[in-house]
Amino acid sequence: MSSMIQQYLDDLRGKRVAVIGIGVSNTPLIKMLVRAGVQVTACDKRDRADFGGQAEALESLGVTLRLGEDYLEGLDQDVIFRTPGLRPDVPQLLAARERGAVLTSEMEAFFEVCPCQMIGVTGSDGKTTTTTIIAGLLKAAGYTTYVGGNIGKPLLPDADGMEHGDVAVLELSSFQLMTMQRSPDIAVITNLAPNHLDVHTSMEEYVSAKENIYLHQEEEGLVVLNEDNEITRSFAAKAPGRVMCFSRKQELERGVYVKDGAIWVSDDNGKREVLPIDGILLPGVHNVENYMAAIAAVNGLVPDDVIREFAAAFQGVEHRIELVRTLRGVRYYNDSIASSPSRTAAGLRCFDQPVILIAGGYDKHIPFDTLGPEIVAHVKKLVLTGPTAGKIRAAVEGAPGYAPGRPAIVEVEDFDEAVAEANRDTVPSDVVILSPACASFDRFKNFMERGNAFKRIIHALD
Repeated sequence: MSSMIQQYLDDLRGKRVAVIGIGVSNTPLIKMLVRAGVQVTACDKRDRADFGGQAEALESLGVTLRLGEDYLEGLDQDVIFRTPGLRPDVPQLLAARERGAVLTSEMEAFFEVCPCQMIGVTGSDGKTTTTTIIAGLLKAAGYTTYVGGNIGKPLLPDADGMEHGDVAVLELSSFQLMTMQRSPDIAVITNLAPNHLDVHTSMEEYVSAKENIYLHQEEEGLVVLNEDNEITRSFAAKAPGRVMCFSRKQELERGVYVKDGAIWVSDDNGKREVLPIDGILLPGVHNVENYMAAIAAVNGLVPDDVIREFAAAFQGVEHRIELVRTLRGVRYYNDSIASSPSRTAAGLRCFDQPVILIAGGYDKHIPFDTLGPEIVAHVKKLVLTGPTAGKIRAAVEGAPGYAPGRPAIVEVEDFDEAVAEANRDTVPSDVVILSPACASFDRFKNFMERGNAFKRIIHALD
């Protein structure tokens, strides 16, 4: 075991530790702590019946369980690992900290013990695709690469096997970053727009959380920023380390930009063309931006020819403008990841024809004003469902250029019915896309479950 993680576990041994959230991200953490001889209490809002045999399995390892509505009451442990979805300022956690408890998380612990270079990616849209592209480029260039954070698997249990020359590529959400006191060696911020305002108290808090990805860097650190995004552009003046910007709209003296139908890099070695845009298999200008962010992050690490070979073959990530099926000339796309208006707008711009759009879902209290004009411009039929249906309809009907029937708007209650309505009266060459502009929690556990439900319905069509 590496000395860093060994020391970390040694420091925990003899202390009482609480892990909040018994899920995919924290179960490996719980098992690792138990194996190291740490006394662990696992806390979860769900009842025992929801865990099946998992509760007994954890108890057989010596884990104490605290389950149900009162799972946060009376926390008196020395160290508390917070699940990302739980705000750090809930009264029970504040009270525990006042009693002297240390509040941390699996990801914060990983930052303490990781022995290799870390590349972190955050933003409102494009995080997962950009993270996946960066990891794929590094693997193609021969690096041993680990992918984790908000995607992949928890990396703390893998830290022991990492070598100095490896690279950990991390997708980091605002919830993971809220309490971060460390930053990755290379930080990428794809863009920022209103998001998760159902959890964050304000847009200012959301932006502040995102900034932790670069504010704790050393002078040799690198932050990659979107020059075309007003919020991210403003971060350059505050960066403690190096800055590399990317822009789809203007040529940069230093950075990554689009010129003459290709992505170029301008750095200390001069200017060079790296990747023709028509060499990118993924559709959409937002994916051009994702590649620009990735190229800025791996500049000097991955040869240009490797970038071109990868871009020509990479088909994208599931649930992100994923072609599900072509049936009788109609193409069906799953863009369930689009849980914000800006993400849906980017998806609509991928197509050179008006589409049939399924939208609506859980209300994150994000305004849809900017989405209304995009729907008017790019959608011929809009099928709305879920709690936000009325808000999206109002944004469309209030948008410049809207006229009754352009687009046609249909509201339905049931998700399956929404898909059926979108498919009704389609003709060859039509495009049907699920791109909700909202989170999935009104009906589904997550966007993956929603996307899989859509795909199941589409594959059942005959």
